[in-house]
Order: sequence, then structure tokens, then C-alpha cells
Amino acid sequence: MASLIEYKKARLKFAVEEKFEAGIELFGFETKAVKSNLGNLDGSHVTIRGGEAFLVNMTIPAYQPANTPESYVPNRPRKLLLTKKEILLLSQMEQEKGLTIVPLSLYNKGRNVKVEVAVVRGKQKHDKREDIKKRDTERDVRREFKAR
Repeated sequence: MASLIEYKKARLKFAVEEKFEAGIELFGFETKAVKSNLGNLDGSHVTIRGGEAFLVNMTIPAYQPANTPESYVPNRPRKLLLTKKEILLLSQMEQEKGLTIVPLSLYNKGRNVKVEVAVVRGKQKHDKREDIKKRDTERDVRREFKAR
């Protein structure tokens, strides 16, 4: 499971409540672009419409711009492949105040591209500062143990 694209700031901006694994519907040239680490998850989120889940605002540039159809839109909504039970659960969680569904990463699983989707709650500024302090102290402790 090699991670192809990650939303690195997600863990800083949000507190993860629950994670899901989903397939994603891509064109062939989009799959090639993702597998060559082209793409951006910043600002993307998942919406539930009509009993289906869609990944919105994810940008995947054309793999070979000369061979890409002119009608291609890099940040089009992409359908997520989830079970009906998971979609129902996500839609209930989305209705809850303060919760959002965001993608954390795209990765390979066999020959398929999967998305790790999480239900998250936004962090406040003081929570972010605490996380940064905690990460720094853990890094310092690891350095001390490594030096000994």
C-alpha cells in the first residue's frame, strides 16, 4: 500500500473521528497521473448527493496534456465507491453539526486506487498549538534516545 497523494495538513487542521476506505472512479489518464504522484487534495471534501458519495475539489492535472480531451476538467466531482451502509452512515454523520468528511490520502491497493476518507471535526487554534508542542517534544525525546 504505497501512498500516492496525501492531504498533509488534514491532521493538523482536523481531529479524526472515524476512517473509511473507498474506491474512486477515475478516467485512465487520471489514474496514470495519480500513480505518478500528480494531484492535490488540499481543500477537497466529500459530499453525499442522491445516495452517492462524491469527492469534490480534488485536482488531478492531465497526465499528458496533448493527449487529454479538451473537455477535461481537472477538479471535477469524482464518485466514491462505498457500500450503501457506509454511505448511509456517512450521510448521518455529515448532518451532525461540526463534522466534515475529508480525504486523507490516495493509495494503491493491488492495481486499484483507493481513497482513505475520514469523518473529522475542526480544531481550534489552541488545539493545533498543543499538537505542535507534543510533536516537537516527541521528536526531541527520540533524538536523545538515538544519541545514547
